[in-house]
Amino acid sequence: QVQLVESGGGLVQPGGSLKLSCAASGIIVSLYAMGWYRQAPGKQRELVAIIPTGGTTKYGDSVKGRFTISRDNAKNTVYLQMNSLKPEDTAIYYCNAGSPYVAYWGQGTQVTVSS
Repeated sequence: QVQLVESGGGLVQPGGSLKLSCAASGIIVSLYAMGWYRQAPGKQRELVAIIPTGGTTKYGDSVKGRFTISRDNAKNTVYLQMNSLKPEDTAIYYCNAGSPYVAYWGQGTQVTVSS
């Protein structure tokens, strides 16, 4: 019924950029708080960015000034633009959609930052 499909991950050198996409079906992303989270091996899942239905976006301290979350309502898709990537950004990145009643998660996409 509801699917969130992440794409755009891959291998990138330090200082490079990637743009992740989260394509949604079964929900309208403009009606949900949308978020990106990441999890590195042996680490807890952490918040990367949130774009609420109203108000302003928020970012984890480690990505402020480097990452930008956005919506394209016509495409029903959420993006994460990642610039100035660092090796510590290496993780699986997950898309999340939240409402007062339920939360949905994508399958994740791998981002590896290495020279």
